[in-house]
Amino acid sequence: MATGHAEPTVFLWQGRDKRGQKLKGQQIAASPNLVRAELRRQGINPISVKKKSKPLFGGAGSRISSKDITIFSRQLATMLKSGVPLVTAFQIISGGLKNPRMRTVVDKIRAEVESGGALHEALAQYPGQFDELYVNLVKAGESAGVLDGILDNVASHKERIETIKGKIKKALYYPAAVIAVAIIVSSILLIYVIPQFQSIFVAFGADLPAFTKMIVAASEFMQAKGVYLLLVLVIAIVTIIAAKKRSKRFSHLIDRMSLKIPIVGGILEQAAIARFCRTLAITFAAGVPLVDALKIVSGATGNAVYNDAALQIRGDVAVGHQLQLAMQQTEVFPNMVIQMAAIGEEAGSLDTMLTKVAEAYEEEVNNSVDALSSLLEPAIIVFVGVVVGMMVVAMYLPIFKMAAVF
Repeated sequence: MATGHAEPTVFLWQGRDKRGQKLKGQQIAASPNLVRAELRRQGINPISVKKKSKPLFGGAGSRISSKDITIFSRQLATMLKSGVPLVTAFQIISGGLKNPRMRTVVDKIRAEVESGGALHEALAQYPGQFDELYVNLVKAGESAGVLDGILDNVASHKERIETIKGKIKKALYYPAAVIAVAIIVSSILLIYVIPQFQSIFVAFGADLPAFTKMIVAASEFMQAKGVYLLLVLVIAIVTIIAAKKRSKRFSHLIDRMSLKIPIVGGILEQAAIARFCRTLAITFAAGVPLVDALKIVSGATGNAVYNDAALQIRGDVAVGHQLQLAMQQTEVFPNMVIQMAAIGEEAGSLDTMLTKVAEAYEEEVNNSVDALSSLLEPAIIVFVGVVVGMMVVAMYLPIFKMAAVF
């Protein structure tokens, strides 16, 4: 009996095996009676079967991350390559998952496949976790009977993407975190520490140096307007994030501006090109027609500029233009990438050439991120030292001046 789109329920069960040993676990099913029947079939005498309650506020690990999908893909690919049946592979993977929401998704997919549905159709019901690229590649693998190989390619692709994203985030998060700490420390000094010095200077009637007056003025401003400044900053950040998600035009503007940031822009550009080439290579190699493959790629580069470029290329290829000519018209791809695509088209090895380009750019991203990290660390430390040091010096200048008078 097909489950269709019905919402299966997760049940917690306890029972005893033929030796009288107590066992427990969980199983997804339409009713408690089906769970009991399945347990008896396995030689387990059910003691209790109850519906699993939903954790308050979603529970720990309720969000499914791209890393969860990557690990799931690798595990599934490995098991299928080892000859484990698909449904059994889902059961094994589900039993080892710690994220309850991911486990529920895997169990629902297993139930759909077990009832006779195609894997790509089951995955398509969760577009938030399995994008168009993933679903289409699985569909191609099922049609060609090479699902294990396709899943292996998908897993490797997602692992590379996660590695690149992780490196870029690490390079950007470190300076952002240090700057945030510098802002917090500076705010504490301005709001709580400097007023104490200011009261001492007022008591002595000291004539403050210009630099000290500037810091004192900043302290008074932070005391009076600091909360409003923080509120404006939070609202601005939230507004920008929301606008980027909802407005394609604004997202395109932000992504285009991010590509123009010195050093960082170059890394983002290299990463987008690597993702474009890698995604197009594995999609085309899986047997997906080039026009359809470009449509899938248009949502997988991680940058609106290159997403739009992929759609423009798709339109040109659809009317008969060569890929390399269509890429050239976008004016966002380096000449080396275009020439490699041209060689691949002529030789009938487009996927191989694009893979080589992706590997070259992925290596370039790794080297650029490492160089950026090495450059930023001392620069950020100097920046924090200068900011905090300026305040300390500003507070001690009047003390030195009074000491010289006395």
